[in-house]
Amino acid sequence: MDRLKLKAVLGSHPHVQAVKSGALRSDLFDLDFIEYTPTNTAFKPMVREQAFDVCEMAIVTYLMAKAHGKPLVLLPATMMGRFQHSYALYNPKKGKLGPSDLEGKRVGIRSFTTTTGAWIRGILANDYGVNLDKIKWVTFEDPHVAEYVDTTERAPKDKKVLQMLLDGEVDAALGETSDDPKLKSLFPDPAAEAAKWYAGRGIVPVNHLVVVTEGLAKSRPDVVAGVYDLLKRNKAQAGPLGNPDFVPFGIEANRKPLELIVDYAFQQGLIPRRYAVEELFDATTRGLN
Repeated sequence: MDRLKLKAVLGSHPHVQAVKSGALRSDLFDLDFIEYTPTNTAFKPMVREQAFDVCEMAIVTYLMAKAHGKPLVLLPATMMGRFQHSYALYNPKKGKLGPSDLEGKRVGIRSFTTTTGAWIRGILANDYGVNLDKIKWVTFEDPHVAEYVDTTERAPKDKKVLQMLLDGEVDAALGETSDDPKLKSLFPDPAAEAAKWYAGRGIVPVNHLVVVTEGLAKSRPDVVAGVYDLLKRNKAQAGPLGNPDFVPFGIEANRKPLELIVDYAFQQGLIPRRYAVEELFDATTRGLN
C-alpha cells in the first residue's frame, strides 16, 4: 500500500505536540498539518467541504453534521474537555444576575450552535429550571452546518459580544471569559459549581473530538485506526493530564459525556432525535478503545 499524506487540523494541545512536531509518526501515513487559529475556524470548511482528511471538531458541530448527512466519521479521541461554569458572564452595572434570572433577558453567544453554549444551556435548563425559550439569544456567527435554520437575533456586523455586554446591549454572555473587573461570573462560584456538578454526574463535558472523512474511513479503515493509535500514543507519552481526565479516549470513557451532550442538543432543537452513542461511530471507529 502507498504511504498516504493526510491533510490534518488539530489544536496546539500538549497531548498532540509529538504528533504535530513529527516526533511521533506512523508507518502508514504522514500528517500534513494546517494551522487554524482559533481551531474552531476549521470546523466550517470541514463540515461544508470536507476540506481535510483529519480534523478536530466540536461535538455539537459533529452531531448536527451527522443529522444533515455530512460524510464525516467520529473518532473517540477527545482533544478538549472542560467544566463549563466559568464561561458565562454578566455585567453587574445593570443589577445582580444569577443562572436562574435569565428568562426575559438578552444573552449574547458567538453562535447558537457552539458546544460550550449547548453545555451551559443544558446546565441552565436541567439544573436551574431555566426555560431557554424565554431568553432572547443574540448571535454573531453562522452555524457551521449551513442547513440549520438559525432563528436568533443577529448582532450588527461590527459588534463584539463582550463589548455589547460592557455597553449594556446584552444582559449576559455565554461561552466567554474575561479579566475585565466590570464583568462577573453568572455562576457565583464557578469552581465550586463545577465540582458539585462533577460529584453529581461523574462527567467531564467534552468539547472537541476528532473526525475523519467518510471517504477515508471507507477506503482505508487501517489508516483511520492508525490515526487514533497515534493520538492515543501521544496522550500516553504526555503523561497524566489531571484527575479527572479531561481528554478521555475510547468509546466507554466518552460514553457518559456523549450521552449527555446528545440529550442537551436534542432538548435544544439542534438535532432531530437522540442518537445512541454507537450510532455516532462507524464499523471501524466503534471498535476503538
